[in-house]
Amino acid sequence: MKNKRLSSAMAFIVLFGIVSLFSDMTHEGASSIRGAYLSLLGASAGTIGFVSGLGEMIGYSMRYIFGKLTDRFQKYWPMTVFGYILDVLAVPALALVGENGWFLACSLLVVQRMGKAIKKPAKDTIMSFAASQEGAGKSFGIQEVLDQTGAFLGPVLLYLVMLFKKDGSEFELYSQCFAFLTIPGGITIILLFVTKHCFPNPEQFEPSPKEYVPFKMKKEFVLYIAGISLFAFGFIDYSLIIMHVSRTFSSGISGGLMETSELINSGSLPLIYAGAMLVDAVSALVFGFMYDKKGIKALVFSTLISAPFAFFVFMAGTLPTLLWGIALWGVGMGAQESILKAAVTTMVPKASRATGYGVFECAFGIFWFLGSWLMGVLYDISIPAMAAVSAAAQLAAIPLYITSSKKRR
Repeated sequence: MKNKRLSSAMAFIVLFGIVSLFSDMTHEGASSIRGAYLSLLGASAGTIGFVSGLGEMIGYSMRYIFGKLTDRFQKYWPMTVFGYILDVLAVPALALVGENGWFLACSLLVVQRMGKAIKKPAKDTIMSFAASQEGAGKSFGIQEVLDQTGAFLGPVLLYLVMLFKKDGSEFELYSQCFAFLTIPGGITIILLFVTKHCFPNPEQFEPSPKEYVPFKMKKEFVLYIAGISLFAFGFIDYSLIIMHVSRTFSSGISGGLMETSELINSGSLPLIYAGAMLVDAVSALVFGFMYDKKGIKALVFSTLISAPFAFFVFMAGTLPTLLWGIALWGVGMGAQESILKAAVTTMVPKASRATGYGVFECAFGIFWFLGSWLMGVLYDISIPAMAAVSAAAQLAAIPLYITSSKKRR
């Protein structure tokens, strides 16, 4: 009976992960060209950094509210379904934005983040129920592998669209790319309803008392939140990275990266992001399994690896150096999506876990916004200063992770 139950939990994890695969094809495909698209529409580096951070802040900060609502009423599936629909519909709508319509495009990106805010606490909580049967690190690692498989396929899909579209302006090329993302978006919604039909009550994977237990901020959780906030502050949004790559390789400046400019153009930008997502997927699985065995040491190790990525990306003198930096960025993303969530599962009881995820993601989003805004401003002032602030903030999170782990023990 136990094996059957574990098998059922793993089947749910995989099926729900496939939903995430097509969802990530949609919005991560968009992310691969978002920064370049906003720049084409007339947005400055500061504006892109501000909007990217604002979208993340709204998307993350509202998760606290929706997390509390989810815990109070335990409407896990309705919140998940509504958030997914809003999330995947906002992305293809970018195809309808006219030239110089950067403000409307930014608004749609904020709507997409609001969809994620609605779904994420409920989705992560549903996942945590099944993860309690299979191991938190492994379960979230497997889901992240499927997530990032979609995040790889999305940019590749856009690369193929760009490859075969020979006519039209660059603006029309980007618009058609967003229109193609309607396909994985529609598949996401269909598979989501299939998953809901097969597993209508996923909370049964983790038995617990039926009464509602109010969320309490324990000291170890506060320290952990402080750590992930510093990590988020220093972790530069990919929109700024891809904007830097597109500007550098199309600026007409000789030397440095321009010596290999023929290898990177607007059509190949999605492939760079796809490569980062592959690194993300592998690192999520590796560090997820490591977390189940080594605990917080896995998070410390991943942070040490990813922290210096900004120096390689923004101060690169060669194409291999640039790609190495983006790979390190992918390691940080993989850890962020697997270990950080797994740690919440082990710290917060089931009855108030959606609130715990809401608090976690609210703090993460606020500091992601502040960091993204600052990094966008520093990019125009001093790239070395931006890289230094990014690395220092991520490394400063490590002592807090360790202290939190000791308090928990």
